[in-house]
Amino acid sequence: MLIATINTETNKTTLVSLPRDQKVNLPGYEEYSPAKINAAYTYGGVKEAMKVVEQQYNVPLDGYLLVNMGGMEKAIDQVGGVDVTSPLTFDYEGYSFKKGKTYHMDGKKALAFSRMRYDDPEGDYGRQKRQRLIIGALIKESASYKAILNQKFLHSISSEMKTNLTFGNMTQLAWNYRDATSVVSEHAQGMGEMSDGVSYQIVNYNERQRISNLLRKSLDLQAEDLPTTTSSDSNN
Repeated sequence: MLIATINTETNKTTLVSLPRDQKVNLPGYEEYSPAKINAAYTYGGVKEAMKVVEQQYNVPLDGYLLVNMGGMEKAIDQVGGVDVTSPLTFDYEGYSFKKGKTYHMDGKKALAFSRMRYDDPEGDYGRQKRQRLIIGALIKESASYKAILNQKFLHSISSEMKTNLTFGNMTQLAWNYRDATSVVSEHAQGMGEMSDGVSYQIVNYNERQRISNLLRKSLDLQAEDLPTTTSSDSNN
C-alpha cells in the first residue's frame, strides 16, 4: 500500500509506503478492530481502505489504482523496461542482484526484484523500498504519456487493474504532470508488537504526524495536528 502525491510546482512525485501490518481501528468495522491496515480492503473494499488511510495520516485521497503483479509486469514491458540500482545482494526466482549494481529490468525481473522479502535484513520495509524503486523508475520511463496511456494498452491490462479514474482523467494527469519525475521515496516506520497471537506494526503518533506533514507539504497544504484517537496504539 502506497500513497502517491504529484506536485507540478516542484515537479516532484512523493511515494510513501505504509506497513501492511500497521495496527489500526477500522472506522467502518469497529467490531473487527484492532486490525491490520491491509484488512480494511478485505472488510470494506477500496472505500474502507481509503477511509482508514485518510484517517491515519490526514491526507485527502483523490483517486485509487489497484494493480496486480501481471498488470505491473505489462506496464514495465510497455515502456521498454526500467533501470534500477539494487540496494542489496540477493538471489530470487532465478535472478541474481548485487548491491550497488544497476540493472535494466523487464517486467518479470522487476517483479522478482520487488517481491523478495524474507532474505532482506530489513524484512518488509526492505521490500517496500525496492517496490518504490521500481515504481519510481516506471514513473521516469513513462514521462512520455503516449508510451502507456493508449486504449490498446489499457485494454490489455484492464483485467489486472481497478481504478476510479477515467481514461480522460489519466490522460490529463499524464499530460499535466509529465514533468514531475523527481521522485521522493519515504515510508512510515513501525515497531513490532504481538497482541493475542497476532503480529502487528505499531506506527506511533509522532511517526504518523511526520508522514502527514510530509504528504501535506507535498500537496501545498498546511500541516495539521493529527487527532490522538485514530489508532489502536495506546501509546499514541
